[in-house]
Amino acid sequence: MDKIAIGGGYEDGVVDLDADPADNIMSLAKAKGVKPHDISACILDRPRHEKIIASVRKTGASIRLISDGDIAGVIHCAEPTTGIDIYLGQGGAPEGVLAAAALRCIGGQIQGRLVFRNDDERSRAARWGITDLNRKYKTQDMASGDVMFAATGVTDGSMLEGIHRVGGFISSHTVVMRSATQTVRWIKARHVAGRKDPMEN
Repeated sequence: MDKIAIGGGYEDGVVDLDADPADNIMSLAKAKGVKPHDISACILDRPRHEKIIASVRKTGASIRLISDGDIAGVIHCAEPTTGIDIYLGQGGAPEGVLAAAALRCIGGQIQGRLVFRNDDERSRAARWGITDLNRKYKTQDMASGDVMFAATGVTDGSMLEGIHRVGGFISSHTVVMRSATQTVRWIKARHVAGRKDPMEN
C-alpha cells in the first residue's frame, strides 16, 4: 500500500497521495504556518523510496529514515513530542489499516492505495470484492465506527519497549487506544516467568 499520513487539526485535503512529495511538504508547511525546512518527514528506509526521499530533500525538509515499523511511523505524525510531521512511502496493507485505526483514536489523516505486484494479488483482491484497484482509501474507509487499537512490543522500537526477562519476571509494554473517547493508555506489566495462566486449559 502507498501511504501518506499527517497528524490531527488540519482540513481534509492538505496533503494528497497523488501529489508530488515536494508539493505535499509545501502544502503542509503552509497549513502549519512554517517554512518547508521546519517540516520533518518519516520514511521507511527502502530502495523503492529513493524518488520520494529526493523530492522531499529538494524542499529542505528534514527526513527521519526508519528501518521498520511503519505503523509507529504513521502514529508519530500525531504525537507532538516526536517532531514528525508527515509519513510518506509504501508498506504493508494490513499495517496501513492498523495505522488508520490508531489515527482514528488520536487524530490524524491517512490516505492509502493498494499496490498489486502480480495477477495473483489482483485475483485475491477480486475474491475479496475489491473491484476498483486504483481506489484511494481515506482514514474512515480503512477504520470506521468505534475503533480500538492495541499493540504490545515484541522487540524494542520507537513506540514500545519489547519483551524483556529481568530475574524471574518477564516485562511487557502495551498501548491501548479508543476512538470514541480518544483515550490512550500505556500499560507496563510484569509477569512471573514460567507461571501458567489460570484461564488457560
